[in-house]
Amino acid sequence: MSLAVAALSHAPSFGNVDPGGSTLDEIMDGIKEVRAFIEHFNPEVIVVFGPDHLNGQLYSNIAPWVIGAKAEGVGDYGTTDGPINVDGDTARQLHAAVLAQGIDIARSERMTVDHGVMQPVDFLLGKDNTRPIIPVFVNAIAHPLTPMKRVREMGEAFGKAALQLGKRVLFIASGGISHSPPIPRWESAPAEVKARLVSYAPTCEERRAREKAIVDGIQKIADGKAPSSPLNEAWDNLLLDTFRSGDLSPVDSWDNEQFLIDGGSAAHEMRSWIAAYAALSMAGKYKLPVDRYWAVNTWGAGFAVQAGCVA
Repeated sequence: MSLAVAALSHAPSFGNVDPGGSTLDEIMDGIKEVRAFIEHFNPEVIVVFGPDHLNGQLYSNIAPWVIGAKAEGVGDYGTTDGPINVDGDTARQLHAAVLAQGIDIARSERMTVDHGVMQPVDFLLGKDNTRPIIPVFVNAIAHPLTPMKRVREMGEAFGKAALQLGKRVLFIASGGISHSPPIPRWESAPAEVKARLVSYAPTCEERRAREKAIVDGIQKIADGKAPSSPLNEAWDNLLLDTFRSGDLSPVDSWDNEQFLIDGGSAAHEMRSWIAAYAALSMAGKYKLPVDRYWAVNTWGAGFAVQAGCVA
């Protein structure tokens, strides 16, 4: 039995906007390294920690984290659309085991996931992937958010539960590092936006039009025709250094509001990485055979790909 982590940033720009220079080729080379790592590890169970961008997890019933026993993708930004191959039996087993450790995690038998879960799955496992996954929604967008300590504790509970399975378990972590896209906050949102935050069921045409507007906006940034909120390379490396160290105790002191100030409006997506590395740490001291980072100014985002296993 063993645990491993494959972590990859996601972004609407990824696969849709060329960042220029050799950056995209370098990112794809890093992904190839992680795919080789995954093939060598040969996981029997794949748990995917990822956020949702108010596409499937809405204010009608928001939770800090939810494990999916059945799921489908919305297909945004070219990701998998429709029913997803989910290992429902193991998802339910993990749900019970994590609950037994005092972590109040919800379960869905009809989860909807967007690119926050599926983009790393599609890039790391391939769209022709036949291995079932277990999606775990980690709230990063809908405020208020749990203290960071609880994210670490949730991840550790998953690690202990995974070890009880007696199988090779891969944790995929999805989330952007420093980036600041426009995200509505309930408290300041107008009535029509609040209605969408509670119930969002766009037509295919409406979704594609919204995605095109976002991608076009990023393309203008990449072309130097529009400004972008600056990424924070120093902050990105502060987080990545914490994961590299194997000592996740600093996470407990990370302040939620300061996270937004330093990392941008979507910085809390890194909660998925915290959960994954906390889970891995339950198997012992780990190393990172793949560890690559890019400050992609043309995307207005920090971007990283890592793989971790027990040393």
